[in-house]
Amino acid sequence: MRLAYWLMCLQWRLFRPVKLGVRIILLNEDGVVLVRHRYQPGWHFPGGAVERNETTAAAALREAYEEAGAQVSGAPELMGIYSSFSHGKSDHVVTYIARTFRLGPPKDSWEIAECRVFALDALPHDLSPNARLRLNELLRGKTIQR
Repeated sequence: MRLAYWLMCLQWRLFRPVKLGVRIILLNEDGVVLVRHRYQPGWHFPGGAVERNETTAAAALREAYEEAGAQVSGAPELMGIYSSFSHGKSDHVVTYIARTFRLGPPKDSWEIAECRVFALDALPHDLSPNARLRLNELLRGKTIQR
């Protein structure tokens, strides 16, 4: 049994690694910043993988800068941690909110096809389902209480 359990754990580690990522909702009076990647359809919040020895907050700020050219003032606010176990995956996304930032050109032009600010009442029809869900939660006040 111990051998079977060890082999099962090895299989999980090899074929179902735990992935940790971040998203950052850049939101101010002008609207919300969304990016469109070259490799997947729809509009998303800036985000990506957490690098080795990087905090999730630092990863969110880095991704905001790389994908949207956003320089965030102050620390981002934690909105929540979301998990997905579909298709045998173990994906975890830490989502932050930043309300004070300055936009410049995206730094990651090979990955990002377009970066735009959308008014909350004029969101794109192909907004990713998870981004739509997070915005709805945010606008209804369903975030982590401090």
